[in-house]
Amino acid sequence: MLEVNNVKLKYGDFTAVKDLSFTIEPGEIFGLLGTNGAGKTTTFRVIMGLLSPSAGEVLYFGDHVGYHNVDEIGYMIEERSLLTKITVKELMLYFGQLKSMDKALILKRLDYWLDYFQISDYKDQKIKELSKGNQQKIQFISAIINDPKLLVLDEPFSGLDPINTDLFVKAVRKFQSEGKMIVFSSHQLDHVESFCEKIVVLEKGEAIIQGDIKQVKKDFQKLTININADVDPEHLRSLDGVYQVIENSDKTIVKIESEDYVQGVFDYVKTCKNVSLFDVEQASLSEIFISKVGGQREQV
Repeated sequence: MLEVNNVKLKYGDFTAVKDLSFTIEPGEIFGLLGTNGAGKTTTFRVIMGLLSPSAGEVLYFGDHVGYHNVDEIGYMIEERSLLTKITVKELMLYFGQLKSMDKALILKRLDYWLDYFQISDYKDQKIKELSKGNQQKIQFISAIINDPKLLVLDEPFSGLDPINTDLFVKAVRKFQSEGKMIVFSSHQLDHVESFCEKIVVLEKGEAIIQGDIKQVKKDFQKLTININADVDPEHLRSLDGVYQVIENSDKTIVKIESEDYVQGVFDYVKTCKNVSLFDVEQASLSEIFISKVGGQREQV
């Protein structure tokens, strides 16, 4: 288990992280979100023991996290940080030995993951000769070569096509099934929504959204109704609780303040012709993120 307890981190007079607390259980994927400069990278460094908090503590299976835990942690940063003038094999031997691995085990795991990502032929190629997508795969392999118990992934799907994204997703799910703890950050909130059970959203170093995703969505209250029928958009806009109506080519999207207003919309739609869809869904994580983060910034 990873426990972050009332962590604060300051750079001089600037507070980068404010009283942050959360826990991650083995086999859990935890979403750490926020806009650029919100404090995500600082938080990553604190939970890996690279930075010491100004106050509070980070516990890794009950003990304070630190350099002695480095062999059990994997970190894939958003920016590519590969040594481009050496080969894939040389790079993995370098990273693996930094994690106290012997050469035979490094090469065994490298062969497994190169085969998984269908790039075995690139083992002896220099990093600079690979495409950006394949460099992304190599960076991911470098983060997991030591089979970490705690895996931190910052924008792992950046620049990947759908097929390779699916390979990454399956790899992350594999680690989850093995009981690893995964901290996941992405600006692609649909990935976060499909992956994570719990999230923290940071803004200026402070958690403004926190908890189980299902509960976060329930607490937000606002709902979306998807309609396919011969409706009058202006009439929909006039209904109580409706704050937005979007007319798409295949459906009409109605945003309402809470479930209290579903019945009023339904009562109108059932009077319309050619009704083939009336679907009520909770707000997306992206919608909640924009609402909460935008609201925080408007207060400044």
